Amino acid sequence: MNDKIKLDPRKWADLPEWDELPAFMKNDAVRPYYDRLCKHRIELKLKRIFDFVVAWIMLVMLIIPIGVIAVLIKLDSPGPIFYRQKRVTTYGKIFKIHKFRTMVQNADKIGSAVTVSGDSRITKIGGCIRELRLDELPQLLDIIEGTMSFIGTRPEVVKYVKKYSPEMMATFLMPAGVTSEASIRYKDEANLLNSADDIDKVYIEHVLPQKMKWNLESVWRFKFSREIVTMLKTVGVVLSKSYK
Repeated sequence: MNDKIKLDPRKWADLPEWDELPAFMKNDAVRPYYDRLCKHRIELKLKRIFDFVVAWIMLVMLIIPIGVIAVLIKLDSPGPIFYRQKRVTTYGKIFKIHKFRTMVQNADKIGSAVTVSGDSRITKIGGCIRELRLDELPQLLDIIEGTMSFIGTRPEVVKYVKKYSPEMMATFLMPAGVTSEASIRYKDEANLLNSADDIDKVYIEHVLPQKMKWNLESVWRFKFSREIVTMLKTVGVVLSKSYK
């Protein structure tokens, strides 16, 4: 996983030939996922067109709320409006994600890379933004650019990606996403980690493997229509604050 990968992660809709993939992805566990995705090349292009068009529409429609949130963040605590952390997306390419800052400045230097319930690093406004998932709105910029999609494996930080099994590398055949089936089922991840003595250890050994089962299943069963359903589920979860 690095910044110098030859393949352009923004062109993920044009699935490359197997031999063009980064060496760390070309293993026997990834090959079946690749072969299945090859049968859905048209749907991958539909997915990219949908992402680009809908992200632009949402950005225009939400420009005023986004501006208001930006002002509130600035008034609430010192620091930048956006949180730009290095994450990993298609083909293992590292990019800097766009998120509204919901924690104190330099929070990643004074705690774990994952957040627990009641985390003291979360600001007052940040707590409200997180509750409504509004911190994800700036990722519309990442979707437009092509480094992310509406649906896909949530982009992890590099130190967690280094713990991936060979099969988990199959998730890099598609772009990182704002939401996914795994995100829905683990929407209360912070609460699950709240009582852990070693947050990173529990996340890597227990939470991450379970989330990746759902992520890998999503890649294996990829269909554009299924992704639309996942988007609708996500909206329902945010509005109802529950999952069944």
